[in-house]
Amino acid sequence: MRRMVQLERLPMKISHVALAAALLLSACGSPDQGRAQDATFGQTDQRAVPREAGAVKASFAPVVQTTAPAVVNIAAQGVQTVRDPFWGQFSQPTGSVGSGVIVRPDGIVVTNNHVIEGMSDIRVSLADRREFPARVLLADARSDIAVLQLTGVEDQLPTLRIDTSETQQVGDLVLAIGNPFGVGQTVTNGIISALNRTETGISDSGSFIQTDAAINPGNSGGALVDMDGDLIGINTAIFSRSGSSSGVGFAVPATMVQQVVSAALGGESAVVRPWLGVSGEAVSSDRARELGLDRPRGLVVTRVWDGGPGDDAGIREGDVIVSVDGVAVDDQGGLNFRVGANAPGDAVRVGLLRGGREQTVTARVERLPGSASLESATVIQSGALSGAQVLTLNPAVADRLGVDPTFRGVIVGQVARGSYARQRVGLQTGDVVVEIDGRAVTAASQLNDLQRGTEITILRSGERISGTIR
Repeated sequence: MRRMVQLERLPMKISHVALAAALLLSACGSPDQGRAQDATFGQTDQRAVPREAGAVKASFAPVVQTTAPAVVNIAAQGVQTVRDPFWGQFSQPTGSVGSGVIVRPDGIVVTNNHVIEGMSDIRVSLADRREFPARVLLADARSDIAVLQLTGVEDQLPTLRIDTSETQQVGDLVLAIGNPFGVGQTVTNGIISALNRTETGISDSGSFIQTDAAINPGNSGGALVDMDGDLIGINTAIFSRSGSSSGVGFAVPATMVQQVVSAALGGESAVVRPWLGVSGEAVSSDRARELGLDRPRGLVVTRVWDGGPGDDAGIREGDVIVSVDGVAVDDQGGLNFRVGANAPGDAVRVGLLRGGREQTVTARVERLPGSASLESATVIQSGALSGAQVLTLNPAVADRLGVDPTFRGVIVGQVARGSYARQRVGLQTGDVVVEIDGRAVTAASQLNDLQRGTEITILRSGERISGTIR
């Protein structure tokens, strides 16, 4: 059978069910094991951080000496509800072992959201074996970054500087520091093997640093540092056939990390990402030839939100966006990341190709309009779509649900089992109803009392599907 490459999140997950508990703990490691820190560093008074290639060949020890004390182990525990066909519904303990980085001396720690998500008891172990309980200041699932505050900190803790300069290049040497497999702090080295990786399946607004430095389960939330000893990324995922490192790991860039940290320290309950109000498709080889481009680059604008920042700046459908603030973008993920790295109200320079000529327009990015609340969702009570839960889209709620914010229509939530909408019409969760009898759908009320013979058009996984209700 052909083996598939899978994207793996990296925390060590621990669950406990009856006799299986001991086996899982032995195989995966436990929160207690995760507190172990092998952090006895040798005396390196005669060494300095290397400034030239020859010095790097001698040893990475000077860089490790200055960075490793700020990398921590995280052991988190919680309770999850399990539904078993034999035992019924019951609750069981669950846990996660990961890594983190101290970024402020008063105990501000950055880690991955998936390390602490759903956990109620979080403990952090430092390199010198001190332990502190931690509370979550802000957890951002979109970037997979969480910010913790250690409690009971009395001394100034070692920190890593977040380097948002984005001066890294493919081929630069890097170190990955974390707690793989719960064995204790471990350092691996490699290079930056790619930058601005967007089509990874990790996030639709992420632009990741790719590295071949060995990253394994338990490394989640750990540091990716450069040869200056600065934090340039938070390790978050790997591509793997086996679940272990195969030399393709991904880190959230420091620019996004700093954005989440700033929001947390500013007292925000969520990261506010601005939008440009445009969406598009990556330029293929065929499309590049049609457009007269020397090579495929940028994305062709397919939708512009009326009255949005892009519309106000003069961006039109058919334009090819090639850069934001001088940084090349080649797909929607790259555009989302570059725009999202700004704050609402910031002006961004958008490089365009229009009619074969390059030009730059300035757009002032804004918060996504509308409410992200899901409380207005309703269940259709009559007609062919009865039994379907629906919600009118606006940019804010679409973004929350992972739908293109420029879509207009009504999104389908749960569809009751055995309902006409599910059994005969075939509606599925995540479908977006965009037209009824050729008319644009802009409100959920338009889906009430639909009869057989009605023509309906939906968007499903980016594909437009039309049919007649039978």
